Amino acid sequence: MVESIERAAGTVTFCAHSMAPSARCPRCGVVSWRVHGRYARWLADAPVGGAPALIELVVRRFKCLNPQCPAVTFAEQFEGLTSPHARYTPLLSTLLTSIAACLAGRPGARLAAALSIRVAKDKLLDLLRRLPELPQSSVRVLGVDDFALRKGDSYATILVDLEERRPVDVLPGRDAEPLAIWLRNHPRVEVICRDRAGAYAEGARRGAPQAQQIADAWHLLRNLAEAVEKTVGAHHPCIRTALATAPVVTEPATASTGMAKPPTEEMPFVPPDGTRDVLGRPRRLVARTTERYTAVQQLLSEGKSLAAIGRQLRLDHSTVRRFARAQSLDELLVKATNRTSILDQHKPYLHDRWREGCHDIPQLHHELRARGFTGSVQCLRRYFQPFKKPHSPKPKNLPAPTPQPRPAPKPRRVVRWIMTNPGHLTETDAADLKEIRAACPHLDATASHVRDFAAMMRDLRGNDLPAWMDRVLADDLPALHSLVNGMKRDLDAVTAGLSTPWSSGQVEGHVTRAKLLKRMGFGRANLDLLRRRILVRT
Repeated sequence: MVESIERAAGTVTFCAHSMAPSARCPRCGVVSWRVHGRYARWLADAPVGGAPALIELVVRRFKCLNPQCPAVTFAEQFEGLTSPHARYTPLLSTLLTSIAACLAGRPGARLAAALSIRVAKDKLLDLLRRLPELPQSSVRVLGVDDFALRKGDSYATILVDLEERRPVDVLPGRDAEPLAIWLRNHPRVEVICRDRAGAYAEGARRGAPQAQQIADAWHLLRNLAEAVEKTVGAHHPCIRTALATAPVVTEPATASTGMAKPPTEEMPFVPPDGTRDVLGRPRRLVARTTERYTAVQQLLSEGKSLAAIGRQLRLDHSTVRRFARAQSLDELLVKATNRTSILDQHKPYLHDRWREGCHDIPQLHHELRARGFTGSVQCLRRYFQPFKKPHSPKPKNLPAPTPQPRPAPKPRRVVRWIMTNPGHLTETDAADLKEIRAACPHLDATASHVRDFAAMMRDLRGNDLPAWMDRVLADDLPALHSLVNGMKRDLDAVTAGLSTPWSSGQVEGHVTRAKLLKRMGFGRANLDLLRRRILVRT
């Protein structure tokens, strides 16, 4: 019974006591009416009217009437209101547990304070750790992937039930043994969908030899794209040569009369290829890459090992290996200069406008803003700095415009053309790709192999994989040969990945959620807490 309700210092206090004549012993179940004493309990409850609520409850202690009961006395409990040693009502405890499951410690404490609930971040973490784990049903189709706890240092493995579409466990590390142990404890797994990692393949083979392993199709396509990028980088000089032999002559017209307007510049405009800076000088990165490549190749010819080269040149082992495995300097320079910017998609329009004679940078910036460009005007000034002479007078009589070589597209753009469905390419991109394929037989063969692989993956024709690999090995494409050799080591899983509809798509979604939960913890949570948050359904 509630005796009084008071509000002081912004807190609503309810004073109450029990009217029941007796209570039942929690140990033996015998009803007792003999009161041994009384004491007061203070329980925090859910806010009332935007103010914190506190229940001051007078609790009686009864003497157990059963002489064999180990409990001499016991305190009465009120269903739905109290529990032993608790300082929160079940309603408030459930609310705080939901906040902890969504936001964990500090963010949860800030949200609780905004809701007029006083709670410490450590209390929220304790409530989260006390959550019971959901009972695990038998898993038939399992998805496996890793995510970084600390990138480059420590990782964890997430396991997802692809049929129930929920994570079932999080394992420390990304080694074979933890996965094998988990699979031995769950012998009903029939299908394991994974990436191309060798540790997961070994763990699945040890723990569930009866299960069918499936290499994820998206990872297969990504591996193919990486091989295509290496091939395009090695043959990028062919692309530049092909486009240089097909010059573009622009005959610009004025907006008012439609007559050809001669350019006002004296320096011929050749779009930058990424090897020079904004002042037209060779970039420092290009010079450094050239110097390192020459030094590494020289030391290799002398018979020195990669480790010895790294110590002598003071380079990381992976850097030395990359320079040693490069087929040519052009391949490395393409990677060094293959960087994207917010100006890339607008460069064709800028080149046309510049050749038409519009050298007013603010005007060009205004036009680009209308096309969705979000950069500043300084970005354009830096880009056109090598080609604009601030004090050069306008010549009155200029000769006819000379043909200029077409700018070579960046390797990533060529890779995108090759990896894209031909029906989804624009007419301009399709024409450029056709010209590149006609100029370079290696890139033409690469594009044909990519089309065949995409059709095989789309139609789930994994049985055609051996014939496809034989056709690839018949061509002089070292990067694709390396891909094929890797597929041969994992042939059964790759064939299954191209023959079944199972994939790691939803696993990648859970990995994204796990990364979000990790960042919300600001790196201050252990794996057990992160695991609990990942497995809790919210």
